[in-house]
Amino acid sequence: MTKDKIILGIDPGTNVMGYGILHIKNNKMSLIAMGSIELNKLETHFDKLKKIFERTQYLINEYLPDECAIEAPFLGKNPQSMLKLGRAQGTSIAAALSKDIPVTEYAPKKIKQSITGKGTASKEQVAGMLKNILKLKNLPKHLDATDGLAVAVCHYFQQGKPTSEKSYSGWDAFVKENPKRTKT
Repeated sequence: MTKDKIILGIDPGTNVMGYGILHIKNNKMSLIAMGSIELNKLETHFDKLKKIFERTQYLINEYLPDECAIEAPFLGKNPQSMLKLGRAQGTSIAAALSKDIPVTEYAPKKIKQSITGKGTASKEQVAGMLKNILKLKNLPKHLDATDGLAVAVCHYFQQGKPTSEKSYSGWDAFVKENPKRTKT
């Protein structure tokens, strides 16, 4: 495992996007930043996607992460919502890959289990456990921020462990692994 690195964790959303940034030094985690980006006041879905791309690139330029971890969309009752969430996730992935930052995707249950030991934990339980793990004094207004942080912590915990999660080091790697998903 790398002794010193920065991990950007993203909880994609179309109304609120959460993020957390960890510094790993000598195999110890410390919080650099966490927050949320409110998107619900933007008029169109495309305005939201543009803002997600811009803010993800801002976070990358500001904090210079070595790796990015992102939560995978989950299938809910509304397929249209999942499509929009998938677009939001893809936009963040594109922003990271455009800066040659490797991206790893984690299922929501994997993240919750990694943090709390229970794949069905609530946002509040995840936030409470992160408060203990990282010795946070306060929790943020939006728990989407702690969700983004949970993705980064999960990624750190998974380092060196075999995983079936997809990871790409750039566009070339993605295209090579997914030839049927690209137009030629």
